[in-house]
Amino acid sequence: MLDPVLLRKELPLVIAALKRRNVDFDEARFNQLEARRKDVQIQTETLQAQRNALAKQIGQLKSRGEDASAVMAESQALPGKLKELEETLAGIRSELDGWLMTIPNLPHSSVPEGKDSDDNVEVRRWLGVQAGYVTDQSEPPAKTFETQDHVTVGERLGLEFDTAVKLTGARFSFMRGGMARLHRALAQFMLDLHTSEHGYTECYTPYIVNSSTLLGTGQLPKFKDDMFWVTKGGEDEPQTDQQGRPIEKEDLYLISTSEITLTATVKNEIVPGASLPLRLTAHTPCFRSEAGSGGRDTRGMIRQHQFDKVEMVQIVHPDTSYDALEQMVGHAEKVLQLLQLPYRVVQLCTGDMGFGAAKTYDLEVWIPAQNTWREISSVSNCEAFQARRLQARFRNEQGKTEYLHTLNGSGLAVGRTLVALIENYQQADGSIEIPAALRPYMGGVARLTPAA
Repeated sequence: MLDPVLLRKELPLVIAALKRRNVDFDEARFNQLEARRKDVQIQTETLQAQRNALAKQIGQLKSRGEDASAVMAESQALPGKLKELEETLAGIRSELDGWLMTIPNLPHSSVPEGKDSDDNVEVRRWLGVQAGYVTDQSEPPAKTFETQDHVTVGERLGLEFDTAVKLTGARFSFMRGGMARLHRALAQFMLDLHTSEHGYTECYTPYIVNSSTLLGTGQLPKFKDDMFWVTKGGEDEPQTDQQGRPIEKEDLYLISTSEITLTATVKNEIVPGASLPLRLTAHTPCFRSEAGSGGRDTRGMIRQHQFDKVEMVQIVHPDTSYDALEQMVGHAEKVLQLLQLPYRVVQLCTGDMGFGAAKTYDLEVWIPAQNTWREISSVSNCEAFQARRLQARFRNEQGKTEYLHTLNGSGLAVGRTLVALIENYQQADGSIEIPAALRPYMGGVARLTPAA
């Protein structure tokens, strides 16, 4: 959520920044709500001061043995008025906060302006150990045989889309044998790399979260229709907190990314400044009901309702968040470099960034059958946007609380990495070579070969 103080003090700056994201902020609505809030708040504070003054006056009259009945009568009329004002103020704040929950983050000044992905800016590309980084628009050399897409190659090696359709429906996958093991090997390889070399703590998280968690990380209310909602049969047992007080029942959702659960670990917390940065990673399935685009994205594993991802989250001091962003991009790049998969790094423009991001880099991997680059990781600095919604703070050196900065990134999307691996490592005979970095996770297997 945007900083209310910034909105009140620097509204033109906020409006201009949102305009860069192609968002028209309703200035008149904000000014109207803010004027109402200030008016009712002043009335409330005035009445509270009057109540306190009358209470003091009553005490003084009684201490002197004087008649306080008239003042008491005046005082007794205040609680009802105060309650009415406080309810009105709460309603205005609720309306204002509910609206602001739908407004995206402000872009960092370094983010290029643009309308959509066509305006994104390529930063660098990496074509393999031999070529390394290149500054031109070179692409990986074509294979000496006709390349086939991951669906055609994978279906001969245990990637069964028809089985998934029979079990569930479109945009799901079923894997068997060596293909299933390769998928698992990728996730384990990524986790081991991030925990042993990049300093992340591995976590196991719930796959189901409540609505307040999603409000905190920004998926609700804007993206409710992109989520899978969870229903439970039978009677739920009443839930209570540690003090035995009843907990209000909330809607439940399947997570669309473990960014949600990892980031929300600091919800309603004051983190000691000395413990920063927090680096967390997890491998989870992710569930998204988004319809997506037609054409090539409906074929195979590029855009599915269920997919696996190894997520990276950093929770940091505000002064270090942009250094952390560059670091996290490097962590995701390392996965692709060790797998010898060509990729490029792209900085997203203002019109293509996610809702909560202030600055985002995408990593796009080379997909030979499509002769193009496809997103495989997105790494974002959300600054204090999520932390403000989550009430996630730290105590600085002066002992005062400040909002944390949160960052998240795929390290990587497992299914899309499998797609890239199948297509880039396919052989003329229909087999797949296993990258050297993955062979220890495959029991030494160097190649997946179609059954005779």
